[in-house]
Amino acid sequence: MADSIGIVITGVSGRMGQMLIKTIVCSDGMHLTGAIEQSGNDWVGRDIGDVLGGSSMGVVVSDDVKTVISDADALVDFTVPKATVAFAEIAAVAGVAHIIGTTGFDAKQLAQISNSAKKTPIVRAGNMSLGVNLLVKLTKQVAAVLDAEFDIEIIESHHNKKIDAPSGTALMLGEAAADGRNVRLEDVRDTNRDGIVGARKQGDIGFVAIRGGDIVGEHDVMFASPAERITLRHVASDRTVFARGALKAALWAQSQMPGEYDMFDVLGLN
Repeated sequence: MADSIGIVITGVSGRMGQMLIKTIVCSDGMHLTGAIEQSGNDWVGRDIGDVLGGSSMGVVVSDDVKTVISDADALVDFTVPKATVAFAEIAAVAGVAHIIGTTGFDAKQLAQISNSAKKTPIVRAGNMSLGVNLLVKLTKQVAAVLDAEFDIEIIESHHNKKIDAPSGTALMLGEAAADGRNVRLEDVRDTNRDGIVGARKQGDIGFVAIRGGDIVGEHDVMFASPAERITLRHVASDRTVFARGALKAALWAQSQMPGEYDMFDVLGLN
């Protein structure tokens, strides 16, 4: 497998972890070298192929990322912020590219990831699909053209197991809209509507989070004036769009210097 890069997947029992592994099996130029789960998980110590209901793959699920990562070229990570920060430090020491699809970081955690990126390439994005990243570009362009008479609302829908809100993708879209208007998102973000909150403040960017069932991911950016509405929309019907994007990022990162990158870099949209 001289031309094939070795990939470690974290959180393999989760929705995205399972999808990433299934996508690797069907992809050229890469192979699975490690599968990570937290200590105490029932999958630890078992062959990943067996627990996924297929044939054995020769890769045993481990809770020791430091050992597993030694044979890898990339670590692909859709877990939770605390775990991702720890993985970033380990990947930096090992010199392994780190692909981050985790969302919900605070400022301190982002600073820790930035520090790790001094030693290895890190690709981090709130969403790794081509369609969503094009939507982000379009949102910035439309926001730059339309004045504050157009209210901006970002409506996102996800499955009932998602733990953060607004979604990382919704925040990407909010940042794009704010950039288009030359303002800071933190100054115009409106995510707290409950009770008698008064009229909408002109120039604010509103967020609505819907959680239910098995919705993979839906995002709408609505520009609403007194006389007309423009809506940009993206619907993901299958998690493979995120898995394919993440694995594309893992391949791309192999030729990059240490630093922080996003999917705009990977897709050449910058």
